Amino acid sequence: QVQLVESGGGLVQPGGSLRLSCAASGMIFRIYAMGWFRQAPGKQRELVATITSDGWTNYADSVKGRFTISRDVAKNSVFLEMNSLKPEDTAVYHCNANVAPGPLSSITGYWGQGTQVTVSS
Repeated sequence: QVQLVESGGGLVQPGGSLRLSCAASGMIFRIYAMGWFRQAPGKQRELVATITSDGWTNYADSVKGRFTISRDVAKNSVFLEMNSLKPEDTAVYHCNANVAPGPLSSITGYWGQGTQVTVSS
């Protein structure tokens, strides 16, 4: 089993910044892509940003130029630097990781419990 634990959420004023962290632990042979998704009340979960093990990144149009995703492959961790935050960024942010538990195992997607980000004055 694999566990993902997020941290770094909180309340911030519009224009402010936050940095989210996510650490994976458990039965891990290799982690492929990792990413951040968010879900606002009454809305579907949506992609925020993803990053491959080679460092290729992908962002939702709504966060391009404001958010930066990065990862520490050795520490099985992924980060999301969020700047110029807007009220519409308010959501629960979930970490996602695609993990192979063993060298011959299939890849399985895992989710963290989420961390609340609230942007409000």
